[in-house]
Amino acid sequence: MNTRRGRRIALVLLALALALAVPAAPALLAHGDEKHEEAQKLTVQGEVVDLACWVAHGAKGAEHVKCAQACAKGGQPIGLLTADGTVYLLFASHEDGSAFAQAKERAGQNVEITGLASTKGGIHGLEVNAVKAL
Repeated sequence: MNTRRGRRIALVLLALALALAVPAAPALLAHGDEKHEEAQKLTVQGEVVDLACWVAHGAKGAEHVKCAQACAKGGQPIGLLTADGTVYLLFASHEDGSAFAQAKERAGQNVEITGLASTKGGIHGLEVNAVKAL
């Protein structure tokens, strides 16, 4: 192959690679730019809801306590529904899950939870470090 033809092919391939890369650049750059709130200590009051019934049916309150406790005991995810309508996904600390276990036992009841709060992908999360009945 002659040198001139080789350079031409290399330039065409480079141009093709750039043409494909440029439209994808914003998506690649945005991926690393995802908004993520750092965990911060927070104390929040609200009702412990089982998320299966809350999300699907809006179920909460005194009439739903038995169902919420059965769902939480059965492994359904739980959350904390605050007075302003914010829902925190509750999860256990990797070091000590005992406070999270207490939160599960209080499904359907109003509590105060202290823990590490963070937000990612639009989900408010709260690592449960302490639970107090209200």
